[in-house]
Amino acid sequence: SSMTVKAVKMSCAAPNVYTKVPDGGWGWTVAFAFFFVEALTYGIIKSFGVFFNDLMESFDETNSRISWIISICVFVQTFTAPLSTVLSNRFGHRLVVMAGGALISGGMVAASFARTVVDMYVAIGVVSGLGYCLSFLPTVTILSQYFDKRRSLVTAVASTGECFAVFSFAPAITALKEQMGWRYSLLAVGVLQLSIVICGSLLRPLLIVKEQEEAPVQPAEEPVETKYMLENEQTRTSIESIDSGVEITTSPSNVPGKTKAEPKSEEPKENVQILVDNNSTPTEPKTQLLDFSVMKDYSFICYALFGLFATLGFFAPSLYIIPLSLSLGISKDHSAYILSAMAIAEVFGRISAGWVLNKKPIRKIYIELICVVLLSVALFAFPFASEFWGLMTCSVFFGFMLGTVAGTHIPLLAEDDVVGITKMSSAAGVYVFIQSLAGLAGPPLAGVLVDTTRNYSSAFYSCAAGMVLGAAFLALVRPCKAGLCRGREQRAEEAGAGAPQELPEDFIEMDIGKAESSGKGADNA
Repeated sequence: SSMTVKAVKMSCAAPNVYTKVPDGGWGWTVAFAFFFVEALTYGIIKSFGVFFNDLMESFDETNSRISWIISICVFVQTFTAPLSTVLSNRFGHRLVVMAGGALISGGMVAASFARTVVDMYVAIGVVSGLGYCLSFLPTVTILSQYFDKRRSLVTAVASTGECFAVFSFAPAITALKEQMGWRYSLLAVGVLQLSIVICGSLLRPLLIVKEQEEAPVQPAEEPVETKYMLENEQTRTSIESIDSGVEITTSPSNVPGKTKAEPKSEEPKENVQILVDNNSTPTEPKTQLLDFSVMKDYSFICYALFGLFATLGFFAPSLYIIPLSLSLGISKDHSAYILSAMAIAEVFGRISAGWVLNKKPIRKIYIELICVVLLSVALFAFPFASEFWGLMTCSVFFGFMLGTVAGTHIPLLAEDDVVGITKMSSAAGVYVFIQSLAGLAGPPLAGVLVDTTRNYSSAFYSCAAGMVLGAAFLALVRPCKAGLCRGREQRAEEAGAGAPQELPEDFIEMDIGKAESSGKGADNA
């Protein structure tokens, strides 16, 4: 039967109540909101390279010091991921995302008035970085909850907002800078990012209520006392033959441990039907604010280490592709086209990865591993480009492979090969938190290498090395999961074989004891 929402007269602030994961419904609106959140968060971060040379000239700073702006931003965004999870579980995804949008906009607007690079560190790095965390992570988490069979495809398509943003923002900001300067351009970007607040208002929470099968109505059961007397009739014969003048009963109210003998509800099971008026909302199950038990899962640890090293290759290429092209004698306009071409290729990469991962049966973790290996090859190819078309080819290949990985690595946490959908919220917070170290170290490390070697190729080599290490840990995820599951099964079998057989919890043993003591009393008499 088709999925329907079991709610009537639901207010806008109340959760959507379903009997199973809807795979659609209001989830399409959430996907629409996620598209724009991606565009206005990661899309802006990746487009920030267009400001790179302007900031170096304006503040008279080196590559590495300017790159710290994005490094601090990415670090704060990922380091505060557990805070985002706690706040989302406590106050709901909607309010947290709206607050994040306000922080992002405020930080970017403040950065347009910065007088030193340290002001940029605080405004964009700390304030906007915290806003990026509060906006992105809750949005992708609630989107994964709205979809099951289509999760990979919908998440991949919705995440293309980041790519369209880079494609459109890079040339637009470049043109805007020529007319207004980099400060007013940054101010315009900050005002535009305020629309994240509107996107956050669309994130209605989701409540899954399990629907139970109908059961035939059972006739009214006999009184509890009579029931137990009938069950123990064979062993109570000697007791009933003794006229001791004391009433002997097996009523649970007269027997210690009566809590185990309480009867189950006699009402028949019916389909769950929730009727909600304007003044009431369904009670949501109590959720742990942050579950660190995922750190005991070896497969998750390997996956988190994959994310740690792979993050080295996520941001630096987008920051350094324009400086690299300018160092090769390519004009500013053509350099912006290279970044836009990378973004378009990333769109096709994300959609292709979502389409492939949506196929069943398929082991998604292995597809991700293949994409990471090819992404490493793309990073190693950049230093061999010496002119416009060579750099364009490398950028398109890198963009496509980046799309296959960047659009799927967080949603894959919901797969059983990693942690599963039930623990995804906490796992996503811990996973992104672990990524924070690479987000902090990646761009500055690349900047130091560039300043030392006077060659932008070294930045891409450092990114490729990190991606190779990430691929090695990703290859261990499935073996660790399979080994852990086998170990649990063996322990369960051993525990089951060694455990004594449990006796039924009735009153037969007690009745036999009473019968024996009564029989001895009769013999003595």
